[in-house]
Amino acid sequence: MRKHQFDLYALVAGGLFTALAVLYLVASLNDREVNSRFVLPLALIVLGAGGLGGALVAVSRRGRGGARDDDHTLDG
Repeated sequence: MRKHQFDLYALVAGGLFTALAVLYLVASLNDREVNSRFVLPLALIVLGAGGLGGALVAVSRRGRGGARDDDHTLDG
């Protein structure tokens, strides 16, 4: 089996959906309701943070960290 690179976004998204499923399962077993007014915005915030983290990890792996290259200046 081939080894693949770590995917932060997939890990965050999978963890989020698993946590939501457990939350709704526990709430239904205890005859409670989950306030969906907080669930959707929180889910979007977590997915956005995971996407940003995944993008930062991908950029750092490529070596394009935004460091300046002083050999290629415009004035000289």
